Amino acid sequence: MLMLITIASVPVILILAYVYRRDKYNKEPWWLLLFSFIGGALIVPPIIWWETGMLNIMPEVTSVNQYAIYVSFAVAALCEETSKLIILLLVAYRSTHFNEKFDGIIYAVYVSMGFALVENIMYVISGGGGVGLTRALTAVPAHAIFAISMGFYLAKAKFSARKRFRPFALAILVPIILHGTYNYIIMAESNYLLISFVLYVFLLYRLGFKRMASSSRNSVYRK
Repeated sequence: MLMLITIASVPVILILAYVYRRDKYNKEPWWLLLFSFIGGALIVPPIIWWETGMLNIMPEVTSVNQYAIYVSFAVAALCEETSKLIILLLVAYRSTHFNEKFDGIIYAVYVSMGFALVENIMYVISGGGGVGLTRALTAVPAHAIFAISMGFYLAKAKFSARKRFRPFALAILVPIILHGTYNYIIMAESNYLLISFVLYVFLLYRLGFKRMASSSRNSVYRK
């Protein structure tokens, strides 16, 4: 059991350390990052309840494709990303420490990794070490990248003098689309889509690194 929990935890710890290191110019207080992480972990039970409710009201579907679309976008992506955004808004958004664009990314990632840790432990205990190793390269980093997009656009909304609605809307819509597409590729039972899965994960990685670099490069504390 301890070994499985360790396997599930290591990728989360590595991502947290990496993103913290990328916050080069104005480090965030450890206690606010911890609150963000704990907030992400605590939303797992409400998300399970919400997702169960969404499954119970699922409209009648006639194909695997329709089922995959509903579960991927309306259940997993909508419930999980909306819940992460709520925690981000409650814990960090109005804080005086959220004072530059990169802060949106780091707080969003810490919220997301709190959720990802609990989810990953549940999957790994159920599926074993092999599941943990696979998720370490796919699902866990994917959650971080969904969060990077959320934080990227939320920071744009926070620091825009006007026209905040569009970036705020993108802060939830883009993670839902990225997350839903990720799940759909896996659930659709299409060999063609599964072949494209590696490419999609690669593009997610690239998108995440690009947005982190952009936010870091444009830091108001960079000298």
